[in-house]
Amino acid sequence: MVTIAYTLNNSLYLNITNQCPNACIFCIRNTENGVGYDLWLNEEPSATAIIKAIQEHDDYQEIVFCGYGEPLSRPEIVVTVAKWIKQELNKPVRINTNGLADLMLGYDVLPLLEGLVDTISISLNADNADDYFKLTKSKFGAKAFAAVLDFARRSKKYIPRVVLSVVNVAGVDIAACSRIAAEIGADFRVRNYQEN
Repeated sequence: MVTIAYTLNNSLYLNITNQCPNACIFCIRNTENGVGYDLWLNEEPSATAIIKAIQEHDDYQEIVFCGYGEPLSRPEIVVTVAKWIKQELNKPVRINTNGLADLMLGYDVLPLLEGLVDTISISLNADNADDYFKLTKSKFGAKAFAAVLDFARRSKKYIPRVVLSVVNVAGVDIAACSRIAAEIGADFRVRNYQEN
């Protein structure tokens, strides 16, 4: 059975899309067991279906928009569900994103998230455009890395906590990525690579 809401480490994750403009070499989608749930969607769930899935759980500390795709490819769903979470549950909301929403949508989505999202975790992935493209194979090509940095900087205006993350794989300069996060004023997180 396809999973819309699933729990990991005291958080409730929302799997709202499988769309993503990147094809990262380390993506959890490429591993045999993923995160232990079937997250391949036959169709994208409605806001009503997502809210219903949330109501089936009650033991978690925060709600995270993160599944097998880029949640901000469906901004209207994120906004609708986040508003409901804040009004009905008053739980912290986090979005895990690749930071390419502006390129995907053609407009600045960040103002819509103000007051609804407590933490945004942005996949930095590398410290330069060439390595970023090698790792992510982004459909946006060379302009993707600069877009991620710009998105991270602007996130600070609208969201209380901004985190930049990298996956600890060969070729990633962790120290250089940490310096970028510090320059932006974001927290920094290193994620472990999960192999097949």
